[in-house]
Amino acid sequence: MRGIPSLITDIRKKVFTEVAKMAYAGKGYEGVDELPYIIVPGDRPLHRESVFLERAIASERVRLAMGLNIRPIQTRHLMTEGMDAAAVAEQYYEPPLINIIPYACHACPTNQYKVSNYCQNCLAASCQKVCPKDAISFHNNRSYIDLDKCIRCGKCAKACPYNAIVHLQRPCQVACGMDAIVSDEQGKAVINQDKCVACGQCLVSCPFGAIVDKGQIFQVIQSILQGDKVVAIVAPAFIGQFGKHSTPGKFIAAMKQLGFHRIVEVAVGADICTIQEAKDFLEKVPQEQNYMATSCCPAWHSMIEKLYPGEMDKISMTLTPMVFTARLMKQKYPDCKVVFVGPCAAKKLEAIRENIRSDVDFVLTFEELQGMFEAKQIDFETIEPMHDLNEASASGRGFAVSGGVAGAVEKVIQETNPDVEVKTARAEGLRDCRKLMALAKAGKYNGYLLEGMACPGGCVAGAGTLLPVELAANVVGRYQKEAATESPLDSDYRDHGETLE
Repeated sequence: MRGIPSLITDIRKKVFTEVAKMAYAGKGYEGVDELPYIIVPGDRPLHRESVFLERAIASERVRLAMGLNIRPIQTRHLMTEGMDAAAVAEQYYEPPLINIIPYACHACPTNQYKVSNYCQNCLAASCQKVCPKDAISFHNNRSYIDLDKCIRCGKCAKACPYNAIVHLQRPCQVACGMDAIVSDEQGKAVINQDKCVACGQCLVSCPFGAIVDKGQIFQVIQSILQGDKVVAIVAPAFIGQFGKHSTPGKFIAAMKQLGFHRIVEVAVGADICTIQEAKDFLEKVPQEQNYMATSCCPAWHSMIEKLYPGEMDKISMTLTPMVFTARLMKQKYPDCKVVFVGPCAAKKLEAIRENIRSDVDFVLTFEELQGMFEAKQIDFETIEPMHDLNEASASGRGFAVSGGVAGAVEKVIQETNPDVEVKTARAEGLRDCRKLMALAKAGKYNGYLLEGMACPGGCVAGAGTLLPVELAANVVGRYQKEAATESPLDSDYRDHGETLE
């Protein structure tokens, strides 16, 4: 559903916009109780059975956008509960990051086969003949599946010549590559936080908008208003996310209007990361370890930690582009605050790790940043552009798409050590990432560089993006061609790796 405008995307944008407006007003969270009525106006529901339910859901969305926890439904709690502690610039997230609002969940069917109206009551009765459990009978001139007998093998659906049997699955469950979503006693979705890696694919797959991640919009704006030098480090997937008029020059001008001190490409950090990972690979494979996994995707990293803890030492020790860029900014501006702006929900959890908290102060997704642009009524069509972003290489910008990380590292190794053959393998989407790691653990990828991307398509498919994945990948491809340099080895920061680690 990503990139398709809908009531869900409209509501999310309204929530982020209204929270940003409240923050920019400079009166703390005064008026927060009115936001559900602004987000859900009038006296008629738009999409649920009552306007009161819609406003209750909007209230939780506002709280989550401010980084607060969902309130228990069993007892009475004020909407402002806990806001004194959260409404400050120094507030970090309190896990869990990805949350399901229980009364917004539709309790979708999980793994069921149902007969649709397309059933022709045909003489062949193929569906009945292939069923190994005699779960299919005919009633009222139509086939019927006894769900108590059905083992969900799918043979009936494959056998039906009219495609009349449909497979119903819970969208969030299908999207979760960690199998972290289960059902409660009422059939509503629940996240097993011990398995969740915060990739956010469930969030963008829920057709009812019941899954929401926590945000820091309010805290970022508080930092800006109190006079901090807030530096925005922006992931390369930003290009095109805010419409066809959002050129790099106009994007910088818009960010300045929001109050950011400086705007820097995270692709600069990707160049440093590429060089360091190339060195890491040459030093360790195969001398110290059988293969090496890339370090960039935090959800991929967490997946390995949870499911293959014995393989953790195979992950490159190189810092991620976000951290390299943040540390570079903290060196240049020691008193600054750093905001990572990107497509990824999992970066929010990476940023609160104890060894990274001092480097990255805030994380915003593109979707959340759009709310800030809306709050300040910024029009990309009319805004005057400023200077372009031109410090990163084409390879660094390519980190945004699947295959970009491994491809960049491979190219640097070829440039520096042309006699070394680099074999690479990659996976996108956590289910395929799990398969890749299972094979690596079994010794099938000895000598390889492995790239894992939790989101199918790479970072351009992250939970916080605004464009359809294919379009976003194409725009990034064009943006790569505009880079002043091709290789990370031509970067002005190519020698900064050791000093920043």
